[in-house]
Formats: sequence, structure tokens, C-alpha cells
Amino acid sequence: MFEQTKALCQHFLDAGIPSFDLIVYKDGECILRHMGGYADPDKKIPMRGNEKHHIYSCSKVITCVAAMQLWEKGLFSLDDDLADYLPAFREMTVKTENGIEKAKNPIKIHHLFEMTSGMTYNIETPELLEYYEACDHRCPTVETVNVMAKTPLAFEPGTGWRYSLSHDVLAALVEVLSGKKFELYVKENIFDPPGMVHSDFLHPMEDWEGFARLYHYNAETGEFEPRWKNNYRLGREYASGGAGCVSTVEDYIKFLEALRIGDVILKKETIAMMAKDRLTEQQREMYTYDKVANGYGLGLRTPYMDPEWTDFGWAGAGGAFASVDPVNNITLYYAQNVLKSPVRPLRPWLYRTVRADLLGQKIHVPIEQKDEHPELTY
Repeated sequence: MFEQTKALCQHFLDAGIPSFDLIVYKDGECILRHMGGYADPDKKIPMRGNEKHHIYSCSKVITCVAAMQLWEKGLFSLDDDLADYLPAFREMTVKTENGIEKAKNPIKIHHLFEMTSGMTYNIETPELLEYYEACDHRCPTVETVNVMAKTPLAFEPGTGWRYSLSHDVLAALVEVLSGKKFELYVKENIFDPPGMVHSDFLHPMEDWEGFARLYHYNAETGEFEPRWKNNYRLGREYASGGAGCVSTVEDYIKFLEALRIGDVILKKETIAMMAKDRLTEQQREMYTYDKVANGYGLGLRTPYMDPEWTDFGWAGAGGAFASVDPVNNITLYYAQNVLKSPVRPLRPWLYRTVRADLLGQKIHVPIEQKDEHPELTY
């Protein structure tokens, strides 16, 4: 069974991906655990399934769920101004055709979830570079996010869509509203309930014990270059809500299953609200995911125009892919450890091949598909 799914995974290895780990649940039971390649190719250590991974932007789903827990408690409204809780964002500027001007629109909290805040993903702005040195690369979460407010926005809040540091700002918001360090709040309220004992938002920066080796794909040379550091972990004390989580495949599938089931870490109604497309037509023009099959909700890729695909989730820069299909009760998580991976556009086909294999259907996977947005961090 799962011949098409396994063939797609084999294609990833054939394309040079050092390793992968895929887990699939149906109706709450694990029906496929498939892995291949080497956790450390140099030492010929095969994947065993217990490896730690930098999950990069799959962190965002965790952060958005954490924030929505506080929304359920009535601690904020989605229409609230961000500056009511993080005053550094009260006087924002924006880039215009006439230069830098004062922003006309305030950043609303829902703009952070939706990636419509106008922020960018530039972690090397003059303001941040100066701050890294001033704080000796400690970068406490809230203080660092406050520095981000000094950078001009790319557009007026609410008028466009751009992948950005917005979910890092959400992590700071969680910290302010909860009164706890973001990483501690997440441990107590997201990781502990389903038993995610190998997940952390503030993993020691130089501790690589048990990690699957990370690589960067150089499209010009075709080489897979070894990496260890997660560049979005800006400092020793920085819990990056957008890209900083370390987890394992078996841990993360517990999180996704909690979202499929509902009423575990978040109410079913709240999850359904998060998984509903919220893009305006103007924002959709700037959306960089599959515009036909997917929309974007409160931090989630959502179903949109194609009724055949009913999953929600997101992905990560290192190759991770998360999918929750509450209609067909399918949950899957795929771990891979290559930045700018040459097979990144094919990850959504994991859900499609799994679904087709379960239904006994044949499906054509366009393995020649190219990455139209190689600069993005998911």
C-alpha cells in the first residue's frame, strides 16, 4: 500500500535529499511511517525516526494556536490595535513611492495572523543589526520584536499579503498577554497536554546532539552544503514564534492530531475559524502559495476553490510539511532537512498521494514542477 506516496519519497532521495521522515494518521491511528536516507550522511548514520529537526515555519502553527488560546480566554480581540499591547508599534512608517511616510492604518492583531501587517522577513535591517551587537546577541523576545517596529512597513497594514516576521511578533504578544516567557507558555499549554516531550522553542543554540543533519541546497552548483545554525534564531534568549521550534516527527504529529480532533488544546470552533480563508482579492494577488487549491486563514494554509483538497496546515524552510484533513480524518507530517530544497514545490503532493493511495486512485505528480518563490522561508 502507499505505492505512490513511497515513490514520491524515493524521488526526493533520487533528487539528492539526504533524508526524510513521513508519518501518516487515519482516524487516529498511525497507518504509515516511512523514512529513508541518512541522518548524518558523512557518518552513514541512517534515519531512525527519533531525530530532532529544525521545523522552521511549521513553528508558526504552534505560535498561532498559542495566541488563539489567549483569544479564547478573552484577553484580546482580533480587531484590537497591536499597539495596545506592544506600544512600540504605535507610530509605524511605511515605504511609499514618495519615500518613507507615516502609516495611515494601525496594525491590527488579525493582520499578524494573516500575514497582512506589511512587515517583511528581513532579519538584517540596520536597526536589528545594531541591536544584535548592543545586546551581545541575547535578543530577549519582546525587546527584539520591539526593535522590529522601527523598520518601515512594505505596505499599509491590511492592503496586501507578504510572508514576514508577523508570527514572531505574535510570540511576543503571547508573552505580554500571558505574563510568561513565550517558550514556557507553549511548553505548559501546547507541548505538555499531548505529551510533546522533545519539543522546545529555546533549544540550546550549540547543542546538536540527536539532530538530523541540516543542509542548504545551492541551485547554482547543485551541491548540498552542510549547515547547523538556524539563522532565524536571532539570539540566545530569542524564542522565534515564526521559525524557532525544534521538534521530532512523533511529537509534531501529536500536535496535528490535537488540531484534527479539537477540544484538546483549542476548541473545535476556533480551529475551524483559523482554517477558513480570509484573503481579500487584493491580498490574494500577492499570496505566494497555490492560489487555486489554497487560501490563507489565521496562520494556516486553508482550502479554497478546489473542493477536492480539504486539508489545512503549513510548511517549513527546511522541508517540513504539515497537513490536517478533518473531512477525511487524515493527518500527516513530513520532515526533511534541506533549505531551498530542489523538491520543495512537491511537498503538497504528499497529502494528495496519501489520499489517492487510500482511495485506490491513480494520481499524476508533476515531478518537473519548479519553485516559483525560492526566496520564501516555508
